[in-house]
Amino acid sequence: MINLDINIVHEILSGLIALASHIPLPFAGVGGGIEAKETVDIAATIKFTLIFIAGIGAIFGFGLAFAAKKFSVKMDPRVEKVRDVLAGAQCGACGYAGCQQYAEAVVANADVKPILCVPAGKHAAEIISAITGKQAVAMEPVYSRIMCQGDCKKSIKKFKYEGVKDCRAAVLAGGGDKACAYGCLGYGTCASVCPFDALHMNEFDLPVVDLKKCTGCRKCAEACPKKVIEILPGSKAVFVACHSKDKGAATRKNCQVGCIACGMCVKVCPFDAPSITDNVSKIDIEKCRVCGLCVTKCPTHAIVDLLQTRGKAVITASKCIGCNMCMKVCPVNAATGEMKKLHTIDAARCIGCGICVAKCPKQAIDGTFNAREVFEKALKSKTD
Repeated sequence: MINLDINIVHEILSGLIALASHIPLPFAGVGGGIEAKETVDIAATIKFTLIFIAGIGAIFGFGLAFAAKKFSVKMDPRVEKVRDVLAGAQCGACGYAGCQQYAEAVVANADVKPILCVPAGKHAAEIISAITGKQAVAMEPVYSRIMCQGDCKKSIKKFKYEGVKDCRAAVLAGGGDKACAYGCLGYGTCASVCPFDALHMNEFDLPVVDLKKCTGCRKCAEACPKKVIEILPGSKAVFVACHSKDKGAATRKNCQVGCIACGMCVKVCPFDAPSITDNVSKIDIEKCRVCGLCVTKCPTHAIVDLLQTRGKAVITASKCIGCNMCMKVCPVNAATGEMKKLHTIDAARCIGCGICVAKCPKQAIDGTFNAREVFEKALKSKTD
């Protein structure tokens, strides 16, 4: 190994530069010969080149610095504060692409509510309200609802699928292995994409939603190739869990719990909430009072009722005048009594629809009929 002193290397380089500066160059031109008549100062050339490059670099540097300052976007310091409060799940439940986008929107836009980050919870909403100066108005939570009950025991398959256990892969094989072209395939894609572990597959290959974990972020609904998942308000706990557009005979053949569009729900609903379109019933959640009457009348049990408890109508004796109005409007004949005498309501029959409350001329009937309040109480009792 040869060790060269730095001074020796410097002398060698200096000598090479000095030698190069005296290399003759051929003279070319009209009447010119090949005799070398001129020389080039290499050291001066290198020096000039370095100065030129440094000058160009300085000009571009100053230009970029000026542009950065001139066109820079000033960030509101509140955005960073809001961003630190958010859950950071990037779930999209707020309706924005990510947490950063929501933080910018809630600070800049007066119409964006500070309570949209469901995973962060109520405490975070209060902090964001304080940062942005907005009022935190409570919103009803939304949850994923599985619009299919055709598990492996209640539905049939048209062939045996042996590919990748993913609904998106299975649907590529002839639309899936299920005889019903609209049913859940049951390979757990929704459960795998859920960022909150709120979806699990049961023993019959059907997804089950954990309401204590679900935030309604819509990732499962977007991932489902059959679109059997909908995001609904928690209190709207009565819905038709079927999307089949086949005719009744075909639906009955493929699935035991499919909607056959018989129209029974339309006939019995006192609020005109259900309607039949494309061979399937659909309940208008704006009209539905979650009374559950349609659930009891559905012949195939295609309508799901997740509200286990309901409010019951109670008559205040001091106000009742025995007008029979409650008896006339009650869809289940729960109200009884004689004219101009105190009436009573059978709690066992009462479905909590609230029609009698709205129709009573003396406001003599009371009870908790707000489905949202009932649902939230039921969910809280389960959580506790």
